[in-house]
Amino acid sequence: MSLRQRTPISTIMTTNLVVLNKTDGLDTAERLFKEHKIRHIPVVDGERVIGMLSLTDLLRISFADGAYEDEESVETIVYNMFTVPQVMAKNIQSIPADVTIKEVAEILAEKEYHALPVVQDEKLVGIVTTTDLIKYLLDQY
Repeated sequence: MSLRQRTPISTIMTTNLVVLNKTDGLDTAERLFKEHKIRHIPVVDGERVIGMLSLTDLLRISFADGAYEDEESVETIVYNMFTVPQVMAKNIQSIPADVTIKEVAEILAEKEYHALPVVQDEKLVGIVTTTDLIKYLLDQY
């Protein structure tokens, strides 16, 4: 086993975190997705991860597709009908920071998740996405 196979996920995870609080609205979520150009946001209750909201989850409930003249007001109505905890993925798998990149790749491939929260002592310390893995693999070539 080469040293590279033991590289911990902490070396490639994102630590500069964008999070949603369970009390935040979906309009806040949409703003964060757009502002940071990201696709997954961990949802926290204090420092504890309670779910993951993906851009796909948000798009699924926002049926405004340009058929309306005032698209923004329609989306706002939809967003007010749901809470972040209702739309987010619950019972998500989290991983410790010392898990290897290979192990994370296996989890992501098997479970068809696209992002995993990284948790140390029940506290969110990072997030790793399929994009992080792909960038890492490209760096190896």
